[in-house]
Amino acid sequence: MKQHIILKIVLLLAAVSTACCASAQINAEQIVKVGQNALYFDDYVLSIQYFNRAIAAKPYLAQPYFYRAIAKLNLEDYRGAVQDASEAIERNPFIPEAYEVRGVARQNLGDYRAAVEDYDKASQLLPNNRNLMFNKALALQQLQEPDSAMAVFDEIIEYHPGYANAYVARARLKAERTDTVAAMADLDHALSLSDKLAYAYVIRASLLMNSPDGYEKAENDISEAIRLEPKESDLYVNRAFLRYHRDDYFGAMADYDYAVRLDPLNAAAIYNRGLLRMESRDNDRAIADFTRVLELDPDDFRALYNRVLLYSDTRNYKRALEDVNKLIERFPELPEALYMRSDIYRNQGKMGEAEADYKKALAMAKALPPDGIPAPDSPGQLSGKPGDETTAGRDASLSSESVARRFTALRTIDNDPDMPQDYVNQGIRGKVQDRDRRIALEPMFALGYYSSSTNTATDARSYIKEVDDLNATRLLPFLVMVGNRGLTPADETLLNRHFVSIDNYTRMFEQSEPRSIDYFGRALDYITLRNYQAAIADLDKAIEQTPNFALAYFLRGVARYDMVTSAGSAEMKFEMRSVISDFDRAAELSPQLAFAHYNKGNAFVELGDLTSAVAAYRKAIDLKPDFGEAYYNIAYVYFQLGNRAEGTANLSKAGELGVVPSYNLLKRMH
Repeated sequence: MKQHIILKIVLLLAAVSTACCASAQINAEQIVKVGQNALYFDDYVLSIQYFNRAIAAKPYLAQPYFYRAIAKLNLEDYRGAVQDASEAIERNPFIPEAYEVRGVARQNLGDYRAAVEDYDKASQLLPNNRNLMFNKALALQQLQEPDSAMAVFDEIIEYHPGYANAYVARARLKAERTDTVAAMADLDHALSLSDKLAYAYVIRASLLMNSPDGYEKAENDISEAIRLEPKESDLYVNRAFLRYHRDDYFGAMADYDYAVRLDPLNAAAIYNRGLLRMESRDNDRAIADFTRVLELDPDDFRALYNRVLLYSDTRNYKRALEDVNKLIERFPELPEALYMRSDIYRNQGKMGEAEADYKKALAMAKALPPDGIPAPDSPGQLSGKPGDETTAGRDASLSSESVARRFTALRTIDNDPDMPQDYVNQGIRGKVQDRDRRIALEPMFALGYYSSSTNTATDARSYIKEVDDLNATRLLPFLVMVGNRGLTPADETLLNRHFVSIDNYTRMFEQSEPRSIDYFGRALDYITLRNYQAAIADLDKAIEQTPNFALAYFLRGVARYDMVTSAGSAEMKFEMRSVISDFDRAAELSPQLAFAHYNKGNAFVELGDLTSAVAAYRKAIDLKPDFGEAYYNIAYVYFQLGNRAEGTANLSKAGELGVVPSYNLLKRMH
């Protein structure tokens, strides 16, 4: 599994002392609030623009600096996050989350001691906070202070005995200290608390691999991790390794194929697949795999070694000679490479060169100690893992077989990953704050000026006649598009066009009586900039002027939905009924508008009314039989209702219609 840190971000307005913003004008508070909406929807560049405006208006406020630090943290601008968090702390030193943000940023910058100090300061304001303690323990580990880290993990478990991640992290530390029995006990306990911990399965698998007859159990654990993290290509590489050593050749090959499909740049998967193809005499495809590895890393001499063997076997001596010369240049003291070249020369009929290489290799081999074989040192190599070449060649003779074992051993990916930092607020649902990938609905369809959907199979079907007619009038400054992803651009220049457009509309309204289409146009700008409250106000006026404006009802329903879900309003049930009412009115005015029924289905799911959601999605499919997203969402609802058969059937149809996440959900549900 890739060693990376996934952050869970705090977004509670209440975390910032109300005293810090009491003197702020309503306008500045509103700007910050809209910026928070953008944060919720992962629009970090847009949110920063709002916080910039709030800072320009009221530079003494802590809030905008704090939230801008969060946005920069998500954009991996760790230095900027440290600077903004420090500005927030300077203005209000009683914001524990600001110390936490700065601590996480410093930890990512490698400034572990300063990170520990920040976690300690935050803990003074939030005593015994498990997330602060957890991150502190990880930082202490990175400072190579295992005793201190262990003491903090013990303290977390004392105060929070149900916190499964603490047991997983402590197990990893115990494993590093070779206390395998205690590490296994912690992992078993963590999984008894929660069976959704992919990291726990991965770490336990690494321990099982080193135990007698542990490969089968290790494979089961990796399979569980895959069920939870189906897009992690490295997990398939490691399961393939285990399957191969359990003589499941076809299972191993299937895993390598899928790993490469998930990540075409996964060199370990491509290399290992090449070895399996080489073993089954599928030489041409094995050569293609090793060639691809060398394209990714020209210094991967293990791939080069194996390609020499393959070129020799297929009698392509010219290319074999080119490769073996590179190998000899890199490992001039490796007798095996000279033996290989000697054989190539002999097959080419160059007996003099062959004899010279053979004698040189023989003399070189006699001069080396029995365990002194120069080992390859290409990047990505592991030591001490079952099947790894550094283990396989230890205490071996200088035979061709021992060298070959080193160059042709299967690779594994690190089975002992770094624990992710825990930076969490349960008040914010989903989005990037979730460590584990969520199974989520396909989003609502909306109107906007941009669309970056990755689903080209369904983009062409995102058609609404009224939108086409509206674009034909040229009454709006930009063409309107229909989509359910990427309706807000991440480019600052494009975003500024919409701030300017809003200003232009506002000046025009001051000079002449605005039309409903003008209110609609400004509402689209506001929605692009995630200012839902202002957009709804303009759509109210557009509908007041033109009561049969179907697209205005449709767009207002989307804006209301996004505002309600981003704010997590206590009045959600009442507000969501208004959303559904807007989609009903849009469908009444435009009877073929399948997207209105689809969106209504999403609103019903949010309300927990799954039966009504199914009916709404079915109506959308009746109107639009190729509506893949509707099939996907109805499958999601059926799974929630426990109807596996209907869920699977609808997912299959969604996948057939080009909704790519269908296959991952199918895999997870099996």
